[in-house]
Amino acid sequence: MTIQNWQIQAQKGKDLLESSVPKQWLAPADQLPPVTQKNVTDFPRKSGLLTDRELGITELSATELTSGMGKGELTAEEVVVAFLKRSVLGHQLLNFATEFLAEEAIARAKELDEFYKANGRLIGPLHGVPISVKEHIGFKNKTCHTGYVAWVDRVTTKDAHLLQLLSKAGAVFHVRTNQPQALMHLCSENNITGKTFNPHNRTLTPGGSSGGEGAAVGFRCSPLGIGTDIGGSIRGPAAFCGGYGFKPTSMRNPMVGIEVAAVGQESIHGVVGPMGPASIEDLELFQKAIIDQEPWNDETSLVPLPWKTVTPTRDITVGIMWDDGVVRPHPPVTRALQLAKEKLVAAGIKVVDWEPYKHSYAWDVISALYYPDAAGLQREMLRKSGEPALPLSEWAFSYGRPNPLTHHETWKLQLERDIYRDEYNALLKSRGVDFIISPNYPGVAAVMGESHYWNYTAIWNLLDLPAVTLPSGLKVDPKLDALKEDHKNYAPRNEADEREWKKYEGPERYEGAPIALQIAGRHFKDEETLAASKILEEIIRDGKKGVVV
Repeated sequence: MTIQNWQIQAQKGKDLLESSVPKQWLAPADQLPPVTQKNVTDFPRKSGLLTDRELGITELSATELTSGMGKGELTAEEVVVAFLKRSVLGHQLLNFATEFLAEEAIARAKELDEFYKANGRLIGPLHGVPISVKEHIGFKNKTCHTGYVAWVDRVTTKDAHLLQLLSKAGAVFHVRTNQPQALMHLCSENNITGKTFNPHNRTLTPGGSSGGEGAAVGFRCSPLGIGTDIGGSIRGPAAFCGGYGFKPTSMRNPMVGIEVAAVGQESIHGVVGPMGPASIEDLELFQKAIIDQEPWNDETSLVPLPWKTVTPTRDITVGIMWDDGVVRPHPPVTRALQLAKEKLVAAGIKVVDWEPYKHSYAWDVISALYYPDAAGLQREMLRKSGEPALPLSEWAFSYGRPNPLTHHETWKLQLERDIYRDEYNALLKSRGVDFIISPNYPGVAAVMGESHYWNYTAIWNLLDLPAVTLPSGLKVDPKLDALKEDHKNYAPRNEADEREWKKYEGPERYEGAPIALQIAGRHFKDEETLAASKILEEIIRDGKKGVVV
Protein backbone atom coordinates (compact mmCIF):
# COMPACT_ATOMS: atom_id res chain seq x y z
CA MET A 1 0.00 0.00 0.00
CA THR A 2 1.47 3.34 -1.07
CA ILE A 3 1.83 5.94 1.66
CA GLN A 4 0.51 9.27 0.44
CA ASN A 5 2.01 12.66 1.18
CA TRP A 6 -0.86 13.68 3.44
CA GLN A 7 -0.27 10.56 5.56
CA ILE A 8 3.39 11.49 5.98
CA GLN A 9 2.30 14.93 7.15
CA ALA A 10 -0.33 13.50 9.48
CA GLN A 11 2.30 11.23 11.03
CA LYS A 12 4.12 14.31 12.29
CA GLY A 13 1.14 15.09 14.51
CA LYS A 14 0.98 11.49 15.73
CA ASP A 15 4.71 11.56 16.52
CA LEU A 16 4.36 14.83 18.42
CA LEU A 17 1.67 13.31 20.60
CA GLU A 18 3.57 10.08 21.15
CA SER A 19 6.76 11.87 22.16
CA SER A 20 4.86 14.05 24.65
CA VAL A 21 3.27 11.17 26.61
CA PRO A 22 4.92 10.78 30.06
CA LYS A 23 5.94 7.13 29.65
CA GLN A 24 6.51 6.56 33.38
CA TRP A 25 2.75 6.72 33.99
CA LEU A 26 1.56 4.44 31.22
CA ALA A 27 -0.44 1.41 32.33
CA PRO A 28 1.02 -1.90 31.11
CA ALA A 29 -0.89 -3.14 28.08
CA ASP A 30 -1.88 -6.37 29.82
CA GLN A 31 -3.51 -4.39 32.64
CA LEU A 32 -5.79 -2.35 30.40
CA PRO A 33 -9.48 -3.25 30.11
CA PRO A 34 -10.32 -5.36 27.04
CA VAL A 35 -11.33 -3.37 23.98
CA THR A 36 -14.80 -4.88 24.28
CA GLN A 37 -15.35 -3.24 27.69
CA LYS A 38 -17.61 -0.27 27.10
CA ASN A 39 -17.54 1.64 30.39
CA VAL A 40 -14.02 2.40 31.63
CA THR A 41 -14.73 5.20 34.12
CA ASP A 42 -13.75 2.99 37.07
CA PHE A 43 -10.36 2.01 35.66
CA PRO A 44 -8.29 4.59 37.62
CA ARG A 45 -9.60 3.21 40.92
CA LYS A 46 -9.35 -0.47 39.95
CA SER A 47 -5.96 -0.21 38.27
CA GLY A 48 -3.96 0.53 41.41
CA LEU A 49 -1.81 2.93 39.37
CA LEU A 50 -2.87 5.99 41.36
CA THR A 51 -2.45 6.29 45.11
CA ASP A 52 -5.47 6.82 47.30
CA ARG A 53 -4.41 10.44 47.76
CA GLU A 54 -4.08 10.95 44.01
CA LEU A 55 -7.51 9.40 43.43
CA GLY A 56 -8.96 11.69 46.08
CA ILE A 57 -7.36 14.75 44.47
CA THR A 58 -8.72 13.93 41.02
CA GLU A 59 -12.22 13.54 42.43
CA LEU A 60 -12.23 17.08 43.88
CA SER A 61 -13.79 20.03 42.11
CA ALA A 62 -11.70 23.00 41.00
CA THR A 63 -13.29 25.04 43.78
CA GLU A 64 -12.32 22.41 46.35
CA LEU A 65 -8.79 22.22 44.96
CA THR A 66 -8.19 25.95 45.32
CA SER A 67 -9.60 25.81 48.84
CA GLY A 68 -7.23 22.97 49.74
CA MET A 69 -4.23 24.75 48.27
CA GLY A 70 -5.23 27.99 49.99
CA LYS A 71 -5.21 26.19 53.35
CA GLY A 72 -1.87 24.53 52.62
CA GLU A 73 -3.47 21.08 52.62
CA LEU A 74 -2.51 20.46 48.99
CA THR A 75 0.40 21.56 46.83
CA ALA A 76 0.03 22.62 43.23
CA GLU A 77 2.67 20.08 42.20
CA GLU A 78 0.88 17.08 43.68
CA VAL A 79 -2.41 18.24 42.18
CA VAL A 80 -0.91 18.61 38.71
CA VAL A 81 0.90 15.28 38.89
CA ALA A 82 -2.28 13.48 40.00
CA PHE A 83 -4.25 14.84 37.05
CA LEU A 84 -1.40 14.15 34.64
CA LYS A 85 -1.29 10.52 35.75
CA ARG A 86 -5.03 10.15 35.37
CA SER A 87 -4.86 11.85 31.96
CA VAL A 88 -2.28 9.35 30.72
CA LEU A 89 -4.57 6.48 31.70
CA GLY A 90 -7.51 8.23 30.09
CA HIS A 91 -5.63 8.75 26.87
CA GLN A 92 -4.67 5.09 26.67
CA LEU A 93 -8.34 4.15 26.81
CA LEU A 94 -9.99 7.06 24.98
CA ASN A 95 -7.41 8.67 22.67
CA PHE A 96 -8.47 12.13 23.79
CA ALA A 97 -5.14 14.04 23.83
CA THR A 98 -3.19 15.76 21.07
CA GLU A 99 -0.22 16.75 23.26
CA PHE A 100 0.81 16.40 26.89
CA LEU A 101 2.48 19.34 28.61
CA ALA A 102 3.92 17.47 31.58
CA GLU A 103 7.29 19.20 32.00
CA GLU A 104 5.88 22.69 31.58
CA ALA A 105 2.95 21.95 33.89
CA ILE A 106 5.09 20.56 36.70
CA ALA A 107 7.55 23.45 36.42
CA ARG A 108 4.66 25.92 36.60
CA ALA A 109 3.19 24.11 39.62
CA LYS A 110 6.53 24.32 41.44
CA GLU A 111 6.63 28.08 40.79
CA LEU A 112 3.16 28.41 42.30
CA ASP A 113 4.18 26.40 45.36
CA GLU A 114 7.19 28.66 45.84
CA PHE A 115 4.93 31.70 45.59
CA TYR A 116 2.61 30.25 48.22
CA LYS A 117 5.50 29.49 50.58
CA ALA A 118 6.91 32.99 50.18
CA ASN A 119 3.64 34.92 50.41
CA GLY A 120 1.23 32.69 52.31
CA ARG A 121 -1.49 33.18 49.72
CA LEU A 122 -2.62 31.98 46.32
CA ILE A 123 -1.45 33.84 43.22
CA GLY A 124 -5.00 34.04 41.85
CA PRO A 125 -8.44 32.41 41.86
CA LEU A 126 -7.26 29.46 39.70
CA HIS A 127 -3.97 28.90 41.53
CA GLY A 128 -2.69 25.41 40.72
CA VAL A 129 -5.85 24.25 38.92
CA PRO A 130 -4.95 21.95 35.99
CA ILE A 131 -6.86 23.00 32.88
CA SER A 132 -7.04 20.99 29.66
CA VAL A 133 -7.09 22.99 26.44
CA LYS A 134 -8.81 22.24 23.13
CA GLU A 135 -6.12 22.00 20.47
CA HIS A 136 -7.20 24.86 18.22
CA ILE A 137 -6.78 27.39 21.04
CA GLY A 138 -3.43 28.98 20.19
CA PHE A 139 -0.57 27.93 22.46
CA LYS A 140 2.79 29.72 22.30
CA ASN A 141 5.48 27.74 20.47
CA LYS A 142 3.14 24.78 19.97
CA THR A 143 1.66 23.22 16.87
CA CYS A 144 -1.91 24.33 16.22
CA HIS A 145 -3.31 22.22 13.40
CA THR A 146 -7.03 22.60 14.19
CA GLY A 147 -7.67 19.08 12.89
CA TYR A 148 -6.26 19.85 9.42
CA VAL A 149 -3.28 17.92 8.05
CA ALA A 150 -2.33 21.06 6.08
CA TRP A 151 -1.58 22.86 9.35
CA VAL A 152 0.49 20.16 11.06
CA ASP A 153 3.66 22.23 10.68
CA ARG A 154 2.07 25.48 11.82
CA VAL A 155 3.36 26.78 15.16
CA THR A 156 1.68 29.66 16.96
CA THR A 157 3.95 32.35 18.37
CA LYS A 158 1.65 33.68 21.08
CA ASP A 159 -0.79 32.31 23.62
CA ALA A 160 -4.44 32.98 22.91
CA HIS A 161 -5.77 35.90 24.92
CA LEU A 162 -7.86 33.52 27.03
CA LEU A 163 -4.82 31.45 28.02
CA GLN A 164 -2.95 34.59 29.02
CA LEU A 165 -5.75 35.55 31.39
CA LEU A 166 -6.12 32.06 32.84
CA SER A 167 -2.38 31.88 33.42
CA LYS A 168 -2.46 35.20 35.28
CA ALA A 169 -5.24 33.72 37.43
CA GLY A 170 -2.91 30.84 38.37
CA ALA A 171 -4.09 28.05 36.06
CA VAL A 172 -1.76 25.26 34.93
CA PHE A 173 -2.18 23.80 31.42
CA HIS A 174 -1.34 20.10 31.43
CA VAL A 175 -2.83 18.56 28.28
CA ARG A 176 -4.24 19.61 24.91
CA THR A 177 -7.26 17.79 23.50
CA ASN A 178 -8.69 16.41 20.29
CA GLN A 179 -11.30 17.81 17.91
CA PRO A 180 -12.87 16.76 14.59
CA GLN A 181 -11.59 17.51 11.13
CA ALA A 182 -12.89 20.97 10.16
CA LEU A 183 -14.28 21.42 13.71
CA MET A 184 -17.88 21.36 12.60
CA HIS A 185 -19.50 18.15 13.84
CA LEU A 186 -20.52 16.44 17.06
CA CYS A 187 -17.80 13.81 16.94
CA SER A 188 -14.03 14.01 17.41
CA GLU A 189 -12.18 12.31 14.61
CA ASN A 190 -9.53 13.62 12.27
CA ASN A 191 -6.81 12.19 10.06
CA ILE A 192 -4.07 13.09 12.54
CA THR A 193 -5.12 11.92 16.01
CA GLY A 194 -7.90 9.55 14.94
CA LYS A 195 -11.08 8.86 16.92
CA THR A 196 -11.76 9.84 20.51
CA PHE A 197 -14.09 7.61 22.55
CA ASN A 198 -16.72 8.12 25.25
CA PRO A 199 -15.59 6.85 28.69
CA HIS A 200 -19.12 5.73 29.63
CA ASN A 201 -19.50 3.61 26.51
CA ARG A 202 -16.67 3.33 24.03
CA THR A 203 -19.02 2.53 21.16
CA LEU A 204 -20.38 6.08 21.51
CA THR A 205 -18.78 9.34 20.48
CA PRO A 206 -17.76 11.81 23.23
CA GLY A 207 -19.25 14.51 21.05
CA GLY A 208 -17.64 17.40 19.27
CA SER A 209 -16.16 19.58 18.40
CA SER A 210 -14.77 19.76 21.95
CA GLY A 211 -14.87 15.96 22.14
CA GLY A 212 -11.39 15.56 23.59
CA GLU A 213 -12.52 17.83 26.39
CA GLY A 214 -15.72 15.80 26.77
CA ALA A 215 -13.74 12.59 27.22
CA ALA A 216 -11.40 14.34 29.66
CA VAL A 217 -14.41 15.53 31.67
CA GLY A 218 -16.00 12.09 31.73
CA PHE A 219 -12.77 10.44 32.92
CA ARG A 220 -11.89 13.29 35.33
CA CYS A 221 -8.60 14.01 33.59
CA SER A 222 -8.95 17.67 34.51
CA PRO A 223 -11.10 19.66 36.95
CA LEU A 224 -11.69 22.30 34.26
CA GLY A 225 -11.33 22.30 30.51
CA ILE A 226 -11.73 24.79 27.69
CA GLY A 227 -14.13 24.17 24.81
CA THR A 228 -15.50 26.26 21.98
CA ASP A 229 -19.07 26.36 20.72
CA ILE A 230 -20.80 27.62 17.58
CA GLY A 231 -23.60 25.06 17.50
CA GLY A 232 -23.23 22.85 20.56
CA SER A 233 -19.53 22.05 20.69
CA ILE A 234 -19.27 22.62 24.45
CA ARG A 235 -22.68 21.37 25.46
CA GLY A 236 -22.77 18.27 23.25
CA PRO A 237 -19.55 16.75 24.64
CA ALA A 238 -20.46 17.71 28.21
CA ALA A 239 -23.86 16.04 27.78
CA PHE A 240 -22.55 12.92 26.06
CA CYS A 241 -19.90 12.38 28.76
CA GLY A 242 -21.90 13.26 31.86
CA GLY A 243 -20.32 16.58 32.75
CA TYR A 244 -21.01 20.29 32.88
CA GLY A 245 -20.55 22.89 30.16
CA PHE A 246 -21.36 26.55 29.67
CA LYS A 247 -21.93 28.47 26.45
CA PRO A 248 -21.80 32.17 27.31
CA THR A 249 -23.42 34.96 25.36
CA SER A 250 -21.10 35.89 22.50
CA MET A 251 -18.57 38.69 22.90
CA ARG A 252 -18.08 38.12 26.62
CA ASN A 253 -15.14 35.71 26.63
CA PRO A 254 -11.96 36.55 24.69
CA MET A 255 -11.59 34.89 21.28
CA VAL A 256 -8.32 36.33 19.94
CA GLY A 257 -5.83 33.58 19.19
CA ILE A 258 -8.37 30.79 18.68
CA GLU A 259 -7.50 29.32 15.29
CA VAL A 260 -10.11 28.38 12.68
CA ALA A 261 -10.09 28.22 8.87
CA ALA A 262 -12.96 30.71 8.53
CA VAL A 263 -11.45 33.38 10.75
CA GLY A 264 -13.46 36.60 10.53
CA GLN A 265 -16.81 34.86 9.97
CA GLU A 266 -19.34 36.89 11.96
CA SER A 267 -22.74 35.65 10.79
CA ILE A 268 -22.83 33.27 13.76
CA HIS A 269 -20.31 34.08 16.48
CA GLY A 270 -18.43 31.19 18.02
CA VAL A 271 -17.76 31.35 21.76
CA VAL A 272 -15.27 29.83 24.16
CA GLY A 273 -16.27 28.55 27.59
CA PRO A 274 -15.63 26.14 30.45
CA MET A 275 -16.32 22.45 30.84
CA GLY A 276 -15.84 20.30 33.92
CA PRO A 277 -16.83 17.11 35.72
CA ALA A 278 -17.81 18.48 39.08
CA SER A 279 -20.08 21.50 39.49
CA ILE A 280 -21.65 24.67 38.16
CA GLU A 281 -19.62 26.55 40.78
CA ASP A 282 -16.52 25.59 38.80
CA LEU A 283 -18.00 27.08 35.63
CA GLU A 284 -18.63 30.29 37.56
CA LEU A 285 -15.08 30.21 38.96
CA PHE A 286 -13.70 30.06 35.42
CA GLN A 287 -15.95 32.83 34.10
CA LYS A 288 -15.31 35.20 36.98
CA ALA A 289 -11.54 34.67 36.81
CA ILE A 290 -11.56 35.80 33.18
CA ILE A 291 -14.05 38.64 33.23
CA ASP A 292 -12.73 40.18 36.44
CA GLN A 293 -9.55 40.92 34.46
CA GLU A 294 -11.58 43.15 32.11
CA PRO A 295 -10.48 41.50 28.85
CA TRP A 296 -12.27 44.19 26.81
CA ASN A 297 -9.41 46.57 27.61
CA ASP A 298 -7.23 44.58 25.18
CA GLU A 299 -9.79 42.83 22.97
CA THR A 300 -11.98 45.73 22.00
CA SER A 301 -14.69 43.67 20.26
CA LEU A 302 -15.74 42.31 23.66
CA VAL A 303 -18.63 43.85 25.57
CA PRO A 304 -17.37 45.74 28.67
CA LEU A 305 -19.70 43.97 31.05
CA PRO A 306 -18.24 43.16 34.51
CA TRP A 307 -19.11 39.88 36.19
CA LYS A 308 -22.11 40.21 38.50
CA THR A 309 -22.67 38.36 41.75
CA VAL A 310 -26.18 36.92 41.51
CA THR A 311 -28.10 35.45 44.42
CA PRO A 312 -29.93 32.30 43.28
CA THR A 313 -33.70 32.45 43.72
CA ARG A 314 -36.58 30.02 43.33
CA ASP A 315 -38.89 32.82 42.24
CA ILE A 316 -38.52 31.94 38.56
CA THR A 317 -40.63 30.51 35.76
CA VAL A 318 -39.16 27.57 33.86
CA GLY A 319 -40.40 26.41 30.48
CA ILE A 320 -39.82 22.78 29.49
CA MET A 321 -39.31 22.13 25.82
CA TRP A 322 -40.21 18.47 25.33
CA ASP A 323 -39.67 18.47 21.59
CA ASP A 324 -38.43 21.09 19.12
CA GLY A 325 -41.16 20.23 16.62
CA VAL A 326 -38.63 18.81 14.17
CA VAL A 327 -36.96 15.76 15.75
CA ARG A 328 -38.52 13.79 18.59
CA PRO A 329 -36.16 13.01 21.51
CA HIS A 330 -35.42 9.41 22.42
CA PRO A 331 -37.19 7.86 25.46
CA PRO A 332 -34.32 8.35 27.97
CA VAL A 333 -34.21 12.08 27.24
CA THR A 334 -37.96 12.45 27.72
CA ARG A 335 -37.70 10.50 30.98
CA ALA A 336 -35.13 12.97 32.31
CA LEU A 337 -37.35 15.92 31.35
CA GLN A 338 -40.30 14.28 33.12
CA LEU A 339 -38.19 13.81 36.25
CA ALA A 340 -37.14 17.45 36.10
CA LYS A 341 -40.73 18.65 35.85
CA GLU A 342 -41.92 16.44 38.72
CA LYS A 343 -39.12 17.55 41.04
CA LEU A 344 -39.44 21.22 40.18
CA VAL A 345 -43.23 21.31 40.59
CA ALA A 346 -42.95 19.49 43.92
CA ALA A 347 -40.41 22.10 45.05
CA GLY A 348 -42.75 24.96 44.20
CA ILE A 349 -40.99 26.18 41.05
CA LYS A 350 -43.41 27.54 38.46
CA VAL A 351 -43.14 25.24 35.43
CA VAL A 352 -44.86 25.62 32.08
CA ASP A 353 -44.65 23.72 28.80
CA TRP A 354 -42.62 25.63 26.21
CA GLU A 355 -43.98 25.49 22.70
CA PRO A 356 -41.00 25.84 20.32
CA TYR A 357 -41.18 28.69 17.86
CA LYS A 358 -40.18 28.02 14.23
CA HIS A 359 -37.20 25.80 15.06
CA SER A 360 -37.20 24.27 11.58
CA TYR A 361 -36.98 27.75 10.09
CA ALA A 362 -34.22 28.59 12.56
CA TRP A 363 -32.17 25.62 11.37
CA ASP A 364 -32.52 26.75 7.76
CA VAL A 365 -31.14 30.16 8.73
CA ILE A 366 -28.24 29.05 10.90
CA SER A 367 -27.15 26.20 8.65
CA ALA A 368 -26.89 28.60 5.71
CA LEU A 369 -24.94 31.12 7.80
CA TYR A 370 -22.42 28.54 9.01
CA TYR A 371 -20.99 28.24 5.51
CA PRO A 372 -21.80 31.38 3.52
CA ASP A 373 -18.97 30.38 1.14
CA ALA A 374 -20.45 26.86 0.71
CA ALA A 375 -17.60 25.51 2.90
CA GLY A 376 -15.09 26.70 0.32
CA LEU A 377 -12.42 27.57 2.89
CA GLN A 378 -12.75 24.21 4.61
CA ARG A 379 -12.57 22.28 1.36
CA GLU A 380 -9.52 24.31 0.31
CA MET A 381 -7.81 23.35 3.57
CA LEU A 382 -8.35 19.68 2.75
CA ARG A 383 -7.13 20.13 -0.83
CA LYS A 384 -3.90 21.74 0.37
CA SER A 385 -2.75 18.48 1.95
CA GLY A 386 -4.73 16.05 -0.15
CA GLU A 387 -6.30 14.47 2.93
CA PRO A 388 -9.71 12.89 2.39
CA ALA A 389 -12.80 14.45 3.89
CA LEU A 390 -14.25 12.26 6.63
CA PRO A 391 -17.94 11.27 6.37
CA LEU A 392 -19.15 13.66 9.07
CA SER A 393 -17.13 16.49 7.56
CA GLU A 394 -18.93 15.95 4.27
CA TRP A 395 -22.20 15.82 6.18
CA ALA A 396 -21.45 19.14 7.87
CA PHE A 397 -20.36 20.81 4.62
CA SER A 398 -23.70 19.86 3.10
CA TYR A 399 -25.63 21.85 5.73
CA GLY A 400 -25.19 25.05 3.82
CA ARG A 401 -26.39 25.95 0.37
CA PRO A 402 -24.62 24.35 -2.59
CA ASN A 403 -23.27 27.66 -3.91
CA PRO A 404 -21.67 30.58 -2.06
CA LEU A 405 -24.10 33.22 -0.86
CA THR A 406 -24.04 36.61 -2.48
CA HIS A 407 -23.60 39.62 -0.22
CA HIS A 408 -27.30 40.36 -0.63
CA GLU A 409 -28.27 36.80 0.35
CA THR A 410 -26.02 36.94 3.41
CA TRP A 411 -27.45 40.27 4.51
CA LYS A 412 -30.97 38.94 4.08
CA LEU A 413 -30.23 35.90 6.25
CA GLN A 414 -28.60 38.06 8.90
CA LEU A 415 -31.68 40.26 8.95
CA GLU A 416 -33.86 37.16 9.32
CA ARG A 417 -31.60 36.03 12.18
CA ASP A 418 -32.02 39.33 14.02
CA ILE A 419 -35.79 39.46 13.49
CA TYR A 420 -36.08 35.89 14.75
CA ARG A 421 -34.06 36.75 17.86
CA ASP A 422 -36.41 39.62 18.67
CA GLU A 423 -39.49 37.47 18.05
CA TYR A 424 -38.20 34.71 20.32
CA ASN A 425 -37.30 37.18 23.05
CA ALA A 426 -40.76 38.73 22.79
CA LEU A 427 -42.29 35.27 23.29
CA LEU A 428 -40.16 34.66 26.38
CA LYS A 429 -41.34 37.95 27.82
CA SER A 430 -45.00 37.52 26.90
CA ARG A 431 -45.10 34.01 28.36
CA GLY A 432 -43.17 35.14 31.45
CA VAL A 433 -40.52 32.44 31.00
CA ASP A 434 -37.11 33.09 32.53
CA PHE A 435 -35.35 29.86 31.58
CA ILE A 436 -35.96 26.93 29.25
CA ILE A 437 -35.03 23.33 30.07
CA SER A 438 -34.59 21.22 26.96
CA PRO A 439 -32.74 18.24 25.51
CA ASN A 440 -29.14 18.74 24.42
CA TYR A 441 -29.53 16.25 21.59
CA PRO A 442 -32.23 13.86 20.33
CA GLY A 443 -30.51 11.05 22.23
CA VAL A 444 -28.19 10.65 25.18
CA ALA A 445 -25.15 10.44 22.89
CA ALA A 446 -24.49 9.38 19.34
CA VAL A 447 -23.10 6.05 18.23
CA MET A 448 -19.71 6.72 16.65
CA GLY A 449 -20.25 8.35 13.26
CA GLU A 450 -23.98 9.05 13.74
CA SER A 451 -24.05 12.57 15.19
CA HIS A 452 -26.17 14.31 12.58
CA TYR A 453 -28.83 16.53 14.20
CA TRP A 454 -27.79 19.26 16.58
CA ASN A 455 -30.42 21.98 16.50
CA TYR A 456 -31.31 21.33 20.15
CA THR A 457 -28.08 23.18 20.93
CA ALA A 458 -27.60 25.29 17.77
CA ILE A 459 -30.92 27.06 18.36
CA TRP A 460 -29.39 28.89 21.34
CA ASN A 461 -26.36 29.90 19.21
CA LEU A 462 -28.66 31.43 16.61
CA LEU A 463 -30.53 33.24 19.38
CA ASP A 464 -27.25 34.05 21.18
CA LEU A 465 -28.60 32.95 24.56
CA PRO A 466 -26.38 31.58 27.36
CA ALA A 467 -26.88 27.89 28.05
CA VAL A 468 -25.72 25.39 30.65
CA THR A 469 -25.48 21.63 30.24
CA LEU A 470 -25.58 19.51 33.38
CA PRO A 471 -26.08 15.83 34.24
CA SER A 472 -29.61 14.83 35.24
CA GLY A 473 -28.25 12.12 37.53
CA LEU A 474 -29.90 9.43 35.39
CA LYS A 475 -28.44 6.84 33.05
CA VAL A 476 -29.98 4.84 30.26
CA ASP A 477 -32.02 2.06 31.85
CA PRO A 478 -32.79 -1.15 29.91
CA LYS A 479 -36.26 -1.47 31.48
CA LEU A 480 -37.40 2.12 31.90
CA ASP A 481 -36.21 3.12 28.45
CA ALA A 482 -37.44 0.12 26.49
CA LEU A 483 -39.45 0.85 23.36
CA LYS A 484 -43.18 0.86 24.09
CA GLU A 485 -46.00 0.47 21.61
CA ASP A 486 -46.44 4.20 21.07
CA HIS A 487 -42.73 4.44 20.29
CA LYS A 488 -42.85 1.52 17.85
CA ASN A 489 -45.84 3.00 16.07
CA TYR A 490 -44.46 6.52 15.90
CA ALA A 491 -44.89 8.16 12.48
CA PRO A 492 -41.96 10.51 11.85
CA ARG A 493 -42.76 14.03 10.74
CA ASN A 494 -39.92 14.49 8.29
CA GLU A 495 -36.72 12.93 6.96
CA ALA A 496 -34.55 14.11 9.86
CA ASP A 497 -37.08 12.86 12.41
CA GLU A 498 -37.20 9.47 10.72
CA ARG A 499 -33.41 9.19 10.57
CA GLU A 500 -32.91 10.07 14.24
CA TRP A 501 -35.81 7.96 15.51
CA LYS A 502 -34.56 4.86 13.69
CA LYS A 503 -31.27 5.11 15.60
CA TYR A 504 -33.05 4.24 18.83
CA GLU A 505 -33.36 0.50 18.32
CA GLY A 506 -33.55 0.15 22.09
CA PRO A 507 -31.65 1.20 25.23
CA GLU A 508 -29.01 -1.50 24.76
CA ARG A 509 -27.43 0.51 21.96
CA TYR A 510 -26.71 3.31 24.44
CA GLU A 511 -25.83 1.17 27.44
CA GLY A 512 -24.50 3.09 30.44
CA ALA A 513 -24.80 6.51 28.85
CA PRO A 514 -25.60 9.44 31.18
CA ILE A 515 -28.64 11.60 30.45
CA ALA A 516 -28.15 15.36 30.42
CA LEU A 517 -30.34 18.45 30.59
CA GLN A 518 -29.81 21.87 29.02
CA ILE A 519 -30.87 25.17 30.58
CA ALA A 520 -31.01 28.32 28.44
CA GLY A 521 -31.40 31.84 29.79
CA ARG A 522 -31.89 35.34 28.41
CA HIS A 523 -29.44 37.31 26.26
CA PHE A 524 -26.47 38.53 28.37
CA LYS A 525 -28.02 36.99 31.50
CA ASP A 526 -25.04 34.64 31.86
CA GLU A 527 -24.69 35.02 35.61
CA GLU A 528 -28.41 34.57 36.16
CA THR A 529 -28.42 31.43 34.00
CA LEU A 530 -25.60 29.85 35.99
CA ALA A 531 -27.21 30.85 39.30
CA ALA A 532 -30.59 29.42 38.28
CA SER A 533 -28.94 26.23 37.04
CA LYS A 534 -27.48 25.65 40.51
CA ILE A 535 -30.93 25.89 42.07
CA LEU A 536 -32.53 23.69 39.43
CA GLU A 537 -29.80 21.06 39.68
CA GLU A 538 -30.09 21.00 43.47
CA ILE A 539 -33.80 20.26 43.16
CA ILE A 540 -33.63 17.80 40.27
CA ARG A 541 -30.68 15.84 41.65
CA ASP A 542 -31.59 16.05 45.35
CA GLY A 543 -28.47 18.06 46.10
CA LYS A 544 -26.07 15.70 44.32
CA LYS A 545 -23.37 17.04 42.01
CA GLY A 546 -20.70 15.75 39.72
CA VAL A 547 -20.17 13.53 36.74
CA VAL A 548 -22.37 10.44 36.46
CA VAL A 549 -20.27 7.30 36.96
